[in-house]
Amino acid sequence: MVDEYFVRESHGFAVVFALTPDDRVLLVRQYKHGVGEVVTELPAGGMDDDESPAACASRELAEETGYTGATPEFVRTFLTDPTNSTSRFHVFVVRNATRTREPQTDITEEIEVDRVPVDEVRAMALDGRIAAGSQVAAVLVALAYLGRQGGPGG
Repeated sequence: MVDEYFVRESHGFAVVFALTPDDRVLLVRQYKHGVGEVVTELPAGGMDDDESPAACASRELAEETGYTGATPEFVRTFLTDPTNSTSRFHVFVVRNATRTREPQTDITEEIEVDRVPVDEVRAMALDGRIAAGSQVAAVLVALAYLGRQGGPGG
């Protein structure tokens, strides 16, 4: 006998490694109900019906941070949780991100935006200050894409 098995269907989400002209990375801090704590992440969010991953990346960056930048550069797609979900997440780099508007968060979101030096973001991904697996993966592959070492030792 097999117990009931459920697979969560999802359009997936985009994660944005946004670099400002002064070489800082935009991070967001917000409360996540699932773990009951404030977490630090790259800007990210779910794709709408018929929305491309790149369009989602641009939209989420602007909504969560108020920053916009160059056209999102695709880095890589990951499987989110292949055992229980159809979801994939798409990592993008956005260069020359500048504050161009007020953030437009959902009523349930209280987001703080930080501008962090690239080397510090790398350290945060490796020491656990950025703790979500998708976020750590996004940071490290974005750094590799940019030609900056993503592993231990710099």
